[in-house]
Amino acid sequence: MDPSEDEKPFHAWSWPVEQCLKEYSVKIDKGLSTYEVEKRLEKYGWNELQKERRKPLWLCVLEQFDDTLVKILLIAAFISFILAYLHGSEAGDSGLEVYVEPIVIILILVLNAIVGVWQENNAERALDALKEMQCDSCKVRRDGHLVPGLPAKELVPGDIVELRVGDKVPADMRVAALKTSTVRVEQSSLTGEAMPVLKGTDPIFLDDCELQAKENMVFAGTTVVNGSCICLVVNTGMHTEIGKIQKQIHEASLEESDTPLKKKLDEFGNRLTTAIGIVCLIVWAVNYKYFLTWEIKHGWPTNFRFSFEKCTYYFKIAVVLAVAAIPEGLPAVITTCLALGTRKMAQKNAIVRKLPSVETLGCTTVICSDKTGTLTTNQMSVTEFFTLGGKTTISRIFSVEGTTYDPKDGGIVDWNCYNMDANLQALAEVCALCNDAGIYSDGQLYRMTGLPTEAALKVLVEKMGVPDSKARNKIRDAQLAANYLIDHNTVKLGCCEWWTRRSKRVATLEFDRVRKSMSVIVREPCGRNRLLVKGAVESLLERTLYIQLADGSIVPIDEPCRQLLLSRHSEMSSKGLRCLGMAYKDDLGELSDYYAEGHPAYKKLLDPSCFSLIESNLVFVGVVGLRDPPREEVHQAIEDCRGAGIKVMVITGDNKSTAEAICREIHLFSEDDDLAGRSFSGKEFMELSSVEQMKILNEPGGKVFSRAEPRHKQEIVRMLKEIGEIVAMTGDGVNDAPALKLADIGIAMGVTGTEVAKEASDMVLADDNFSTIVSAIAEGRSIYNNMKAFIRYMISSNFGEVIAIFLTAALGIPECMIPVQLLWVNLVTDGPPATALGFNPAEVDIMQKPPRRSNDALISSWVLFRYMVIGSYVGLATVGIFILWYTRASFLGINLVSDGHTLVELSQLRNWGECPGWSNFVAAPFTVAGGRVITFSNPCDYFSVGKVKAMTLSLSVLVAIEMFNSLNALSEDTSLIKMPPWRNCWLLLAMSVSFGLHCLILYVPLLADVFGIVPLTFNEWLLVLLVSAPVILIDELLKFAGRRKTQRRKVKAA
Repeated sequence: MDPSEDEKPFHAWSWPVEQCLKEYSVKIDKGLSTYEVEKRLEKYGWNELQKERRKPLWLCVLEQFDDTLVKILLIAAFISFILAYLHGSEAGDSGLEVYVEPIVIILILVLNAIVGVWQENNAERALDALKEMQCDSCKVRRDGHLVPGLPAKELVPGDIVELRVGDKVPADMRVAALKTSTVRVEQSSLTGEAMPVLKGTDPIFLDDCELQAKENMVFAGTTVVNGSCICLVVNTGMHTEIGKIQKQIHEASLEESDTPLKKKLDEFGNRLTTAIGIVCLIVWAVNYKYFLTWEIKHGWPTNFRFSFEKCTYYFKIAVVLAVAAIPEGLPAVITTCLALGTRKMAQKNAIVRKLPSVETLGCTTVICSDKTGTLTTNQMSVTEFFTLGGKTTISRIFSVEGTTYDPKDGGIVDWNCYNMDANLQALAEVCALCNDAGIYSDGQLYRMTGLPTEAALKVLVEKMGVPDSKARNKIRDAQLAANYLIDHNTVKLGCCEWWTRRSKRVATLEFDRVRKSMSVIVREPCGRNRLLVKGAVESLLERTLYIQLADGSIVPIDEPCRQLLLSRHSEMSSKGLRCLGMAYKDDLGELSDYYAEGHPAYKKLLDPSCFSLIESNLVFVGVVGLRDPPREEVHQAIEDCRGAGIKVMVITGDNKSTAEAICREIHLFSEDDDLAGRSFSGKEFMELSSVEQMKILNEPGGKVFSRAEPRHKQEIVRMLKEIGEIVAMTGDGVNDAPALKLADIGIAMGVTGTEVAKEASDMVLADDNFSTIVSAIAEGRSIYNNMKAFIRYMISSNFGEVIAIFLTAALGIPECMIPVQLLWVNLVTDGPPATALGFNPAEVDIMQKPPRRSNDALISSWVLFRYMVIGSYVGLATVGIFILWYTRASFLGINLVSDGHTLVELSQLRNWGECPGWSNFVAAPFTVAGGRVITFSNPCDYFSVGKVKAMTLSLSVLVAIEMFNSLNALSEDTSLIKMPPWRNCWLLLAMSVSFGLHCLILYVPLLADVFGIVPLTFNEWLLVLLVSAPVILIDELLKFAGRRKTQRRKVKAA
């Protein structure tokens, strides 16, 4: 049960702890009573994410048939089934071959439905992955006792929970008390922040507060990486931040729209339906005189006679026409082409989870990218550090290369300090020992344990080396030997270990917010203790009395020196670097000989208020600058996007200055760009009016949105879609999932991405490489161009079939092809060439053109005209050869009557239905290839049984023309002379396969009987090729006219 909608929300972050405890009627040392827990469970329900009711399987299957082309196919299959049944009853044949046509159509539809349902089920897995992020159990105080393993689902608002290092947070909670001096929580997957966040108990006096600013709150699904604390549960289940994300994912899935291609195909389907309906009606109506006759008496029609048999026959011809007009193979060819596209993309590290996404990538106009882990490595690294030189007025700046936790990734530029001076030794010692981080390899990436900044400092120590040359050689040899070890997961940090063996740590002074530093006491080889300190530069300088120079000499710090240090620090901060100061202290007073808990000064180390005093009168060593660096390849990818007319928008949870610095570095903005109107925090952008928001999003150039919450990301994606953009959204965290789901293309990171992000996405980057997206977009554009080629090819072929059937009906001659033959051509013979067109090589300048508009026509009016001309020739040639066989003895020097068949007049052929009334009509038997003789018990059967050879010629011409036509489809405008067929070897292979399949049904007797055809002789094949070949010449002339037309348009525009 949800809490009342009227109940005013309590903003726990903006109230002191005492007020929060009072609001939830609980004492921190007692917790809730069992009775109170039961009452609250009734009110708030279980602490778990809601299980959305899944769509039943039958409904998912039914939805797959809600498509115009599919509906046409269903109607065609139903009518074909009825006609097949009637035909079978009349002929006394009840075999399966009668039902081949409806069975094949139904099988295609079932296959499409299975693919659709599978895709839909995949899409729902994002919500399941989100549930796995929830904590299983936690330590709770109830009835005055600590319950160590309480199931997290039983938590209620008001519960007192204890959190320790490694714990997953079970609910949204207010930090009530710290048990250690510091608590840090890793919440990057929820907020996008690169660093673990320091938590405290102080109230934040803002009612409308960003997630990142709620430093006294911990959120469900995040992890404690440092410290221990006691928390008060304030939100559970669907009212937590992760619960809100689930709700947003669900809402986004309801808003998913069709891909641009599906919209085009639906539009095409609707037009095709209308056209088929009209043409079928015309064909049926044109032949009314054959089934409906009457006499005229006194100017009025009387004595109506209706022939049901002939009416059914012409209705069947209309159905044949419908079968001819529907590109039955189109759904299968599109699916195959997209599947092949996904394979090509997988080779480029882009794993496509949803087939239609391949095509949608091709018309992407905006990439909305997360920063952390997408544009950057999500691995902190030291970029530069500085110390003083020989004087207090001279500083030494060292640049560091490398962007990962791999110690061998990069090094220090122009580093010649292998025999490090005393100052550099002190810096390395602080970095190595004032540090609790670890580094390991998971086989793919180097990862860290502890704090990212500390891990980066350890990597710096490895790059610096050690001052002892003997130890340095030993470490180098060990690193070389490690390359041959079976265990590649353990990362040996030889230099850090050398410092650890040299100086043993004896005490730690934890970090706190007041002094903004942490330190360790180590026992030096000389036997004295030394304090090593790292922390915020300004804070350390306030407690510094001395500065160490390069030669190790220590001089008092004066004001010019302090200003030099602050100036250098300011320069580094302006580059988006996080700066840490390093210092030490040798004079530790009573802690000089501290060794363990039994020492008299131990009490001082238990009291954090003494830490500032211990860390005073410091010797300043230097400053280290760290950052989450941009990926090396991102700059070029941004340039490629610019050339391709794609806008890039960065949407991150990180702070504004860091986001802007990274965007300048990757050249999304130039160094002197004014970012007013181009850089906003999520909150600032949402406070603008919708008109201003749309105006900003419509403007060209990059944008950056910082401190963005999940709802901000989702809203930005929604607005971009409203203004007609095709949006690709990248991300890796839970906070990105709703926007990934809503975007036209959701792209998740494969290595660093959470399971939630991957399951909500359409595509996963196996290498987390931003430039892979650009390669995938280029591939998507190429696939779309190829799909246009095979759609044009299939439609022109189908148009030819329609013309053939229409001419047959209009002339009144026997049908030259039956439905099962047309179905074979549409599905099997046309399939391989159409699929092979998907392998056309991409154009060289494909990423130098702007993205196509989503409302661009699939087929332009000129292309449609071209294919109507080609289709008309296909129809004329198919019907023409049928008529030639019946009426001509020879054609183009080829003897047509060598088989001994009887010639008839064209008028007889057109009125073949009146054959029983003809006197002295005789039809001689004739032979076919293979020696088989076709005979007739009734001479009039010559126009039904006897048309088997003429029908075979028509079918063979149709197949041959469509093979030649596939060569025309290689390019929309380029001549075959400039783009020869061998540019796509797959097409030549596919044509061979199609011809092979056609020969199979011709020369295998069982198949020949099913399809109602007979084998052909060499001369007859020659005739077929002569009649088919001109289709190439006709299209070459039309392409030439098209090129001239385009040139004239360009000249006119110029």
